[in-house]
Amino acid sequence: MREFRGGLIGCGFFAVNQMHGWHDVEGAGIVAICDRDPERLAEVGDQLGVEHRYIDAAEMMAAEELDFVDIATTVQSHRPLVELAASRRLPAICQKPFASSLDDAGAMVKAYAEAGLPLMVHENFRWQSPIRAVRAVIEAGEIGTPFFGRISFRSAYDVFSGQPYLATGKRFIIEDLGIHILDIARFLLGDAARVDARTARVNPNIAGEDVATMLLDHEDGAASIVDCSYATRLAKEPFPETLIEIDGSEGTIRLMQDYRLVVTGRSGVARKDVSPPLLPWASRPWHNIQESVVAIQQHWVDCLRSGREPATSGTDNLKTLALVEAAYESAESRQPVEPASPLS
Repeated sequence: MREFRGGLIGCGFFAVNQMHGWHDVEGAGIVAICDRDPERLAEVGDQLGVEHRYIDAAEMMAAEELDFVDIATTVQSHRPLVELAASRRLPAICQKPFASSLDDAGAMVKAYAEAGLPLMVHENFRWQSPIRAVRAVIEAGEIGTPFFGRISFRSAYDVFSGQPYLATGKRFIIEDLGIHILDIARFLLGDAARVDARTARVNPNIAGEDVATMLLDHEDGAASIVDCSYATRLAKEPFPETLIEIDGSEGTIRLMQDYRLVVTGRSGVARKDVSPPLLPWASRPWHNIQESVVAIQQHWVDCLRSGREPATSGTDNLKTLALVEAAYESAESRQPVEPASPLS
């Protein structure tokens, strides 16, 4: 079976995880990398053994025989790079946040729809094995029909030392972290018809909000609370765990700290350790996120080979982006907001 040849654009903080992930994926590999910073390009290339290195993405796409590109740059460059890849007829993975506006996101999705090519957003949180374990319980019908959820990510972990740009933007926690947690809410409870959000800035040394609480009305009738904080100091730091509560007509699911899953349902009470595996190249406490990188990239390869649409396609991610925009609008107006339909 032929291995798909990929090109990685962007060799920054998170892209190193993606490069390690590509080494573990079956059926694909990265044969060329691109970054505007020569030192960073050399460091990643030397560390991970990639000889073909480029400063310019267009040059890489023209020179290499690629089957796809993995765009791991910051959001401002996503639209030109995605549209460039579409013009070269290259399937693409794009880092989150997909776009800084729904108009840009819609334009990228349209470009790929017109090209008839797959476009996936690297929305990896839903691919964490503990999150998938919760989804499997719901799908099995063990707790009946869900009517309430709480998806929570609360921490005081210093995320700014590794990604200092996070402290400078007017938007922070909803755009950077909440986007993941909102996507998990959609993954577990379905699309949301309305969001009511409140935000706060507790850390005086950052420009954006570091606390957000969002109430979602889901289209299937459930309600959920999505809460995010980087200002919550706890006796035991939970970073980077997402804690989940789901109540259903026949039982409950609790994903607690240290990856303890407790299901009270039709079959009684079941307790399970759903800790993610510690991959050889991974490190605690990041290992749950690092493991999810391999999972989503393997999903991409499987979809590319079978012709299926990825679960976190550009079209799907528009719904998560619309929730992010609606949350910011709601926080400003202090009123519930219905998310926009970007492709309508």
